[in-house]
Amino acid sequence: MFQKKEGEAEAVQIRSTIIIPNYNGIQYTEECLKSLEGEPAEILVVDNGSTDGSRELVREKFPDVRVITLDKNYGFCSAVNQGIKASKRTYVILLNNDTTVETGFVRALEAALDGDKRIFSGAAQMINMQHPELIDDAGDYYCALGWAFAAGKDKPRARYEKSREIFSACGGACIYRRAVLKKIGMLDENHFAYLEDVDLGYRAKIHGYRNIYVPQAVVRHAGSASSGSRYNAFKAELTARNSVYLVFKNMPPGQILLNFPFLLMGFFGKQLFYTKKGLGRSFRKGIVRGLQLCVSEAGRRNRVRFSTKHLSAYMRIQWELWRNIWYRLRI
Repeated sequence: MFQKKEGEAEAVQIRSTIIIPNYNGIQYTEECLKSLEGEPAEILVVDNGSTDGSRELVREKFPDVRVITLDKNYGFCSAVNQGIKASKRTYVILLNNDTTVETGFVRALEAALDGDKRIFSGAAQMINMQHPELIDDAGDYYCALGWAFAAGKDKPRARYEKSREIFSACGGACIYRRAVLKKIGMLDENHFAYLEDVDLGYRAKIHGYRNIYVPQAVVRHAGSASSGSRYNAFKAELTARNSVYLVFKNMPPGQILLNFPFLLMGFFGKQLFYTKKGLGRSFRKGIVRGLQLCVSEAGRRNRVRFSTKHLSAYMRIQWELWRNIWYRLRI
């Protein structure tokens, strides 16, 4: 493990497990792990049945890194959940393998959660690897249009140097309080990938927890390493599917009805967007698959059950959903 530099007289307290899902990520994984040298954390790579030699590379060049090997690609959510189950630390940190971290990354994330037990997650400042003066993700938001979006995407980094409350933390580089995961559940594997982090942040908010942005924890992100590009048929279909499921899963029926006009406009807008990208058919297919997931046993089983004890949280969330429409149109 990388928690202790050579020559240090005293052991460093390890309070976090960094979970790195990997699927054929040989192009990035080595640099990611090199950047973590000296960071006070247990490192765990969960390999989704890679065939490119990346799993073997980790074992050969980083013998102190734990590796969990899966027999095939079960998706981001399943890989992360395997890592969470294997961790015994206070915090779990998710990190994409197409990233490199700057010194102090782990302690900055831990410090952000140490002061308030009502904080569930902290999002790192993700910057563009090729253009580090630009933001890649400064915390995620979700609005009544059914859109999830990253704050600051491709905007100057200097505008995003202050911590603030966000809707959810991007799973590409964030910290979770493990005790809360035990209470609200881990990532929903019905998602496979995409929007699973928004769903988790949403569930935490329903239970009264907060999610924050931590600009002191800096990560350089290559982006779209696993799916191949920013927009593609796989991503369009899966994002559409999960967008439908996200609404069904977290909103009680009355809230769905309240937001239905906004959701209709939002999904129509996304359809136009993907049609212009030549991916309209994939998006429509994803919508159908999302509706099928909602009525399936697996989808209904994981739906968040409404409770009046969380009514005030639902009201705060609804205000955020409306407010974030304006925020999305403004940025």
